[in-house]
Amino acid sequence: MSDSSSTPGASVYHAYQGNTYLFGGNAPYVEEMYENYLSNPGSVPDNWRSYFDALQHVPATDGSTTRDVPHQPVINAFAERAKQGTTRVVQASGADSELGRQRTAVQQLIAAYRNVGVRWADLDPLKRAERPSIPELEPSFYGFTDADLETVFNTSNTFFGKDTMSLRDLLNALRETYCGTMGVEYMYTTDQNHKRWWQQRLESARTNPKLSTEQKKRILERLTAAEGLERFLHTKYVGQKRFSLEGGESFIVSMDELISQAGVKGVQEIVIGMAHRGRLNVLVNSLGKMPADLFAEFDHTAPEDLPSGDVKYHQGFSSDVSTPGGPVHLSLAFNPSHLEIVNPVVEGSVRARMDRRADPLGKQVLPVIVHGDAAFAGQGVVMETLALAETRGYSTGGTVHIVINNQIGFTTSDPRDSRSTLYCTDIVKMVEAPVLHVNGDDPEAVVLATQLALEFRMEFQKDVVVDIICFRKLGHNEQDTPSLTQPLMYKKIAAHPGTRKLYAERLAAQGLGDTLGDDMVKTQRAAFDAGKNTTNPVLTNFKSKYAVDWSPFLNKKWTDAGDTAIPTAEWKRLAERITRAPEKFTVHPLVKKVLDDRAAMGRGDVNVDWGMGEHMAFASLVASGYPVRLSGEDSGRGTFTHRHAVLHDQNREKFDEGTYVPLSNVADNQAPFVVIDSILSEEAVLAFEYGYASNDPNTLVIWEAQFGDFVNGAQVVIDQFIASGEVKWGRVNGITLMLPHGYEGQGPEHSSARLERFMQLSADANMQVVQPTTASQIFHVLRRQMVRNLRKPLVIMTPKSLLRNKDATSPLSEFTKGSFQTVIPDNKDLKAEKVKRLIACSGKVYYDLAKKREEKGADDVAIIRVEQLYPFPHKAFAAELRKYPNLVDVVWCQDEPQNQGAWFFVQHYIHENMLEGQKLGYSGRAASASPAVGYSHLHQEQQKALVDGAFAKLKGFVLTK
Repeated sequence: MSDSSSTPGASVYHAYQGNTYLFGGNAPYVEEMYENYLSNPGSVPDNWRSYFDALQHVPATDGSTTRDVPHQPVINAFAERAKQGTTRVVQASGADSELGRQRTAVQQLIAAYRNVGVRWADLDPLKRAERPSIPELEPSFYGFTDADLETVFNTSNTFFGKDTMSLRDLLNALRETYCGTMGVEYMYTTDQNHKRWWQQRLESARTNPKLSTEQKKRILERLTAAEGLERFLHTKYVGQKRFSLEGGESFIVSMDELISQAGVKGVQEIVIGMAHRGRLNVLVNSLGKMPADLFAEFDHTAPEDLPSGDVKYHQGFSSDVSTPGGPVHLSLAFNPSHLEIVNPVVEGSVRARMDRRADPLGKQVLPVIVHGDAAFAGQGVVMETLALAETRGYSTGGTVHIVINNQIGFTTSDPRDSRSTLYCTDIVKMVEAPVLHVNGDDPEAVVLATQLALEFRMEFQKDVVVDIICFRKLGHNEQDTPSLTQPLMYKKIAAHPGTRKLYAERLAAQGLGDTLGDDMVKTQRAAFDAGKNTTNPVLTNFKSKYAVDWSPFLNKKWTDAGDTAIPTAEWKRLAERITRAPEKFTVHPLVKKVLDDRAAMGRGDVNVDWGMGEHMAFASLVASGYPVRLSGEDSGRGTFTHRHAVLHDQNREKFDEGTYVPLSNVADNQAPFVVIDSILSEEAVLAFEYGYASNDPNTLVIWEAQFGDFVNGAQVVIDQFIASGEVKWGRVNGITLMLPHGYEGQGPEHSSARLERFMQLSADANMQVVQPTTASQIFHVLRRQMVRNLRKPLVIMTPKSLLRNKDATSPLSEFTKGSFQTVIPDNKDLKAEKVKRLIACSGKVYYDLAKKREEKGADDVAIIRVEQLYPFPHKAFAAELRKYPNLVDVVWCQDEPQNQGAWFFVQHYIHENMLEGQKLGYSGRAASASPAVGYSHLHQEQQKALVDGAFAKLKGFVLTK
């Protein structure tokens, strides 16, 4: 198999030794620390003390278990005796020296099998490669000969059940444990408890599952169901895409065991993410979807009640099933064809469920992510999602990963092309997740691997991987001819009888019945003919108290009203709570000024700025019972230091102490406010937050880009989930994106949040795109997202320079009255009949236009702000046009280049609302391949030109109604 290739001349185990912290070059340092530990265990760091504590339980080479003592006093005593001439050197006999060397070699041999025994494991069902040469696994590497095989050595540091074993018996035990049809990688973990846990589990059972007759029959029945469904679909729906699981049927056995044992261990919800390979099989044979319902999708007789819909192998599903431990809710996440992108979505959904259950360790909710081998090694979002696993804001108590490793990606199977790592799972070593590689043709070993993986995850809350090495019987899809590029592989596949047949023959040989396998095939076929399952674990009348009721949020309109103003008394109460720090808490002087200024805003002494408006929106929501979750790079402080949601004691003495979050202290029974400084990732973090929002409509979930441009790195999430999830899958989601956007001369990568991309994706009332320009507007739009029952993604183009622009502040009255204005009228006292031109704009450019009008004294020009760009506010916009009876032309003015920004998308909306004879023109930057220029002087010239052009004679593109 491709995973078994080796590098000629390389010594895997020696390479491992050279990279460990016990490498010889570190010996003096380690010896000194160990000596200090022996004298005083409390004098060394905790992690080293744990390691040295574990050493005290490892028997010496002579089998003794006496605790070690400090070495230096003994050394000093011998040195003193040598000075006095009272000692003499005694040479060890040749026999004693050789025995000591052999004892050391035995320990090295044990360590070698634990580290790299997996390289000799029998993992490939197709047996395509010879066993690699691993010298460290040969006794001769350590100087042993056949004459030494009966020599007995101390093995009390193993879990084979014997304190001493002959070399022959030890070798057999090691090979049986580490080189059978399951090979485990775990020795790279730094936690000694984890290592000993794996050694005890594997070596005590010698990696041999102990299964009852009924368990074995269950395995065969699941293999039969998996194979039977694929063959039924293959013959009844010839040539239709289904991404068959044939060759990997043991995966269904793994899922069956995982769901069953998770229920026993107290898990009440399992969220599953997977791509299309085997997805239909999981729907029917794991989640209990009725085969008749699946067949209706092939027959095109299933209901088609969504605007767009999606192919059947992208569909999600949920059910409640019975397990030996009680009911378990299963959710299979909807998934696009972008492989692995569902991973962080699943993790976010799981975190929302954990938070709802107050289950911080994930004891009741389990994420399960199913991968293909090529995608697991190749897709960057895998690494990004793994990087979230151990962080406070995104941890989910460990994920069980299952790889359907069919040893080929599309048409790539040559190990020289498929990846740069030995195994497709090597990426998980970054989080020290153990990997259980298992031969898919041994379903009993698959069951054992699944049991061990789940047990490890539940005990240690860590990620773990089950890598089921199998094959893909058909092509990438059912219309493919894989032998075009893999003739050798597919000759072997054609000769393979199938895992189900092999296992049926194995059980027959054990006396379980010669016709057992055939009988199951007949029973399964009859069930599929009737559109039913042979077993149906689904509980039709069960409903968990933690289930979310989405009905209040369905079929709502964006024009639905929401009362977003708050009473003056409540405003002042909340303002007082969020502008004070605890006693003896020293805030930075700059932050102290921010708090003092906000206190004045709270009293109504001065106008409210953006940071205070945002804070008051959050405070009023959590005080009303709506949780708020805000995450992104620098979200606690704010990229532009405007937020300060987390206060830091300047006199704290420990890194994990001395923080205070005012928004977590606004009321006694408030909802949680969570702000997270995320890892430096856009794609995985945004997908995580989308997953969180998809499972919690009552929490304001916000992802904030550090700069709006950085949303580029998450475009797949926007395209495949945020923009289209509702029309494809019927998934309602209220996630909010805050994207700093504005042209202030900061260059191509720090100016644009790519507003045009969101406008291009806007259709079917799928999301809201807004660009607020005042503090009261951000206050109302954030509150509106929760107060009304419309749950649509909200994309906010947030400002940068306006955060501190006094013109963008708002009086207290705009928070205690009013609501979000989709269009802000001209605020100058103009004579309506005198106005000949109306300039419509959105965002920061309004303030440049208003200043220019004052300079020119142009009282025949009105300026309005379109604060909501989609859904376009036709009524409000038309009302502004009708205010001016003598209006001649309308100009759309924007900061962005002509081929970017909102222009191409709003021009037909504007034109639709104009009166006959009126003209529509454009003033803005010329079309550009780059979002913005990098030269400061050129930026200033362009900005002046576009503002001047808004007041000048129309030129260029002019559209007459």
